[in-house]
Amino acid sequence: MKKIIGLFMWALLLTGCKPNSPTQSMTWTEIAPGVWKTIAGIPDELDLFNAAGVKPYIKGLEKLGPAGFPLSLEKISAEIIDGETYLRFPLEKEEQIFGFGLNFKTIFQRGKILQLHVDHYGGSDNGRTHAPVPFYVSEKGYGVFINSSRYIKVFAGTAVRKDSPEASVPLDRNTDKEWSAQPYSDAVEILVPAPGAEIFVFAGPTPMDAVRRYVLYSGGGCLPPRWGLGFTQRVPLLYTSEQVEEEAKMFKERGFPLDFIGLEPGWQSKSYPCTFEWDKTRFPDPASFVKRMKEMGIRLNLWTNPYVSPESPIYTDILPLTATHTVWGGVVPDHSLPQARDIFINQLFKSQVSIGVSGYKLDENDGFDNWLWPDVAKFPSGNSAEQLRQTYGLFLQNSTTEMFRKNNTRTYGLTRASNGGGSSFPYVIYNDYYSHPDFITALINSGFCGVLWTPEVRSSESSEEWLRRIQTVCFSPMAMINAWADGTKPWSFPDVEKDVRYYSLLRMELIPYLYSEFAKYHFEGIPPFHGMNLEPGFNTKTAKELLSKSPGGNQYYEALTKEIKTQYMTGEYLLVAPLFNGQTSRNVILPEGNWYDFYTGKFAGNGEIITISPGLSRIPVFVKDGGIIPTMQQALHAPSAGQKCNIEIRYYGSRPASYKLYDDDGETFDYEKGIYSWREINVMKDNNGKLTGTISKAEENRPDNIGTVSWKFMSESR
Repeated sequence: MKKIIGLFMWALLLTGCKPNSPTQSMTWTEIAPGVWKTIAGIPDELDLFNAAGVKPYIKGLEKLGPAGFPLSLEKISAEIIDGETYLRFPLEKEEQIFGFGLNFKTIFQRGKILQLHVDHYGGSDNGRTHAPVPFYVSEKGYGVFINSSRYIKVFAGTAVRKDSPEASVPLDRNTDKEWSAQPYSDAVEILVPAPGAEIFVFAGPTPMDAVRRYVLYSGGGCLPPRWGLGFTQRVPLLYTSEQVEEEAKMFKERGFPLDFIGLEPGWQSKSYPCTFEWDKTRFPDPASFVKRMKEMGIRLNLWTNPYVSPESPIYTDILPLTATHTVWGGVVPDHSLPQARDIFINQLFKSQVSIGVSGYKLDENDGFDNWLWPDVAKFPSGNSAEQLRQTYGLFLQNSTTEMFRKNNTRTYGLTRASNGGGSSFPYVIYNDYYSHPDFITALINSGFCGVLWTPEVRSSESSEEWLRRIQTVCFSPMAMINAWADGTKPWSFPDVEKDVRYYSLLRMELIPYLYSEFAKYHFEGIPPFHGMNLEPGFNTKTAKELLSKSPGGNQYYEALTKEIKTQYMTGEYLLVAPLFNGQTSRNVILPEGNWYDFYTGKFAGNGEIITISPGLSRIPVFVKDGGIIPTMQQALHAPSAGQKCNIEIRYYGSRPASYKLYDDDGETFDYEKGIYSWREINVMKDNNGKLTGTISKAEENRPDNIGTVSWKFMSESR
């Protein structure tokens, strides 16, 4: 039964506001376990959840369990003034917040002023990014989501109201050393440029629980096909079918894994804008080409942008359903109209998916402003250019995902734009920005906002940088080299080729573990890649010792600077701490509990800061006590549907532990019909104190793709 909390705003009572007051009276309703919703004013019809076609995964939310409203009702307010919505949420003195989209330089968002605006990332965390998700999560264990398709402005603990009961006492800058240019602010204030908004609060009790509820309400995280977790190479711009096949053969000959190849704009007869038709000079027989590649165990992913060339076969039909302005001379379909989506998707299916193409790279749907339609453009649906800018990536992901679902074949692709509600889509965000350290910060932030991000590898100035980037990408949602511009290969730097092959094959070994972690993302809402601030046992006080104290000991300045943004969790057990070009050593913060070296099983530390010098051939990886890592034998391709796979279960530590190993056919959407299984792995000590392991049998009439099982107990006793 839904729970309802009536909130007749405290401002009405305190100020005696009249009925026509801009202050809004709100009623919070618990619409799912631990998920609360209210409406202020009159929201736009087109919002983020509508564009994403969100279907909450209620079963997962019910399993997570109930939770009460986590904020003080009297400290939340909403006003509608001059057609805009002003929202205010409480913020305690020692409270840090995370999220507000795919940021690249900062983890902590307190003290930030942002305009959440879909755009290419331009080098500054100002809200203009590929996924400006209007969701933030507090270390106090709750999350807030604003379901609006507008350019939302956020003041995250930056401004102080004169009537605030905790306003700072004015100080004299001339004489008082405690004076601060940024005094304490007790609120997150949000401006929505629309006469209303739908607002959600996600309860905890932990920050991870709040994130999980948001992801599950968004439909659960995506579950890629197994082949999507293998290795991928994007080939140069104008490659022909013969060159693509030759490159695939080279991967096999040199012992490098490869599951799917990305074709860049040259596969189309014309691009920028696009025809969405094969170029018959480079690909004279597309159907036969796709078939030959599949026979080699390799699938194809096709680049496209959504702008329609006058020479496209769909141009005439889609023209009445397009915007007033063009992009690169191509018309812009109004994807908020079902008719426009149908014309677009039917062309993709007829020309490409029907012959076996497995996915897409959805490019150029994010920005910059002078590349896309302007905000003065008009769309036939009546939705504003601003709203289409905020939702275009969602519409494209939604419609292409549904196209593959109707074909009962899973996909895994790339997108340049996403937003709130897009967690269930099997797409990974990428961009043209190329800072390795910032890529890791983005990977951490992706876990706070329900999207996926790949720190793809393009080119490098040295073999050291090349290997460091490869090591990182093999512990990310998509292990990809993007060689569209320069033709780089895994073996482009011969002096590190052996190490690159090692990590490429290690990625393949980890597929059973990664696949299970993605299943937990789907069914339980747990981000498969996330930062340390979501990790149980992470000691922020210890973390602060790594960084210098701020001038004057200003705690609010410190709250902005104490960030751990170059180490992260891959799944439940693996802590990854990359090194960057020029580094020979680094510090790693180990959360509470015993941690062990991934490669050797040796004890590394417990709730402390360690300094390591692993050498160029290793990326530091640590496993928490009780870590169970199911792996498969090295292979050049991910297991196909029905293929038995022998697994080795590696165990780290000394305490009894359990793990759920996920299994399904790896390729279809049959798991949505309940056709999947969880195999329980248990490790315990026998009567002699020796570690032993068991794995449950496959359930009758459920998938069983596991062959022989072996065990490897990695850790020495402490």
